Amino acid sequence: MTTTTTVTADRRWLKSPHGTEMNETITLDVSKFTAGTHYVAATATMPYAYFKSGLPLGKITATGLYGPYNSGASDGTQILAGVLDTETAFNPAVTKVGGALRVHGSIDTAKLPVALTVPAAANRTDNLRFA
Repeated sequence: MTTTTTVTADRRWLKSPHGTEMNETITLDVSKFTAGTHYVAATATMPYAYFKSGLPLGKITATGLYGPYNSGASDGTQILAGVLDTETAFNPAVTKVGGALRVHGSIDTAKLPVALTVPAAANRTDNLRFA
C-alpha cells in the first residue's frame, strides 16, 4: 500500500508576491524549533515534518544558522532577519534544513503562524513591511 501526503502552502500572511525574487537561501537549526509551535511533526502516516511558512527568523551569531526570532534572546535571534517564505519539509532525523528567507515585501502580521510584536528598526535586518 502507498500513502501520499500533500502539504498545501498556507501563505495567508503574504499580502502580495512582491519581493519574492529577493529571497535568500538559508539553513535552519532544527534543534532551536519546537514541534507543534514552529513545525508540524512527522507521524506514522506522514514521515516528514515541515516548518510552517511565515515563521519569523533570526540568525544565530555563533553558527550562522537560523532559528525562531526571540526578542529576549542574546544569541543573535533577537534580531529579526525575515520570515520563512514557504512550508519546508524535512526528515525528522536531520539537524539542519535549507529554506528560503523572505526579506522584502508586505506581511499581514495577524496571519503569521506565531504571534509577533514587530521590533524596532535597530533590531531588524529585513526590509519587510508589517501591517
